[in-house]
Amino acid sequence: MKVIGIVGMPASGKGEVSRIARDLGIPVVVMGDAIRERVKKAGLPPTDANLGAMSGKLRSELGMDAIARITIPVIEATTAPVVLVDGIRGDYEVAAFRERFPEFTLIGIVSSFETRYARLANRGRSDDSLTAEELRARDERELGWGLGRALAQADYTVVNEGTLEEFVAEVRALLCRPAAGGRE
Repeated sequence: MKVIGIVGMPASGKGEVSRIARDLGIPVVVMGDAIRERVKKAGLPPTDANLGAMSGKLRSELGMDAIARITIPVIEATTAPVVLVDGIRGDYEVAAFRERFPEFTLIGIVSSFETRYARLANRGRSDDSLTAEELRARDERELGWGLGRALAQADYTVVNEGTLEEFVAEVRALLCRPAAGGRE
């Protein structure tokens, strides 16, 4: 099984990569869904603070690769030849995926703080109602989990500062490359 991981700061474009992958017929597993599910089971609203606290709790109790280990059975259950994993947050998760899936490829999505902050206003998720200071705090929290080190390990990097059309074209081309796991 070929697994393609996506890593990037909040609102960098990871969800858009997932949408593109789905359009190409590639199943997508979103790591944040495991967190959202646990927040819901705890009876908490899915705010950024609650999602961050749950993520931190799982990592504290189970290790820094906890979310990857929780997600691996979901990936394997797809039985698809290629699966995209959205939402890698740290280098320990990258290590867990590389160990479990020898054909693992990591794609980093990079966008400026200003671009990412502007996107939050348009996205509409429950954890997106952040001020600039709150986004900086979220960035710091996720960098603390090893997100910067994970980004540095990317096999491919896509800069998402242009138009949506340019981004879609670049990501589609990358996902369709045999080396990245796509189909020609």
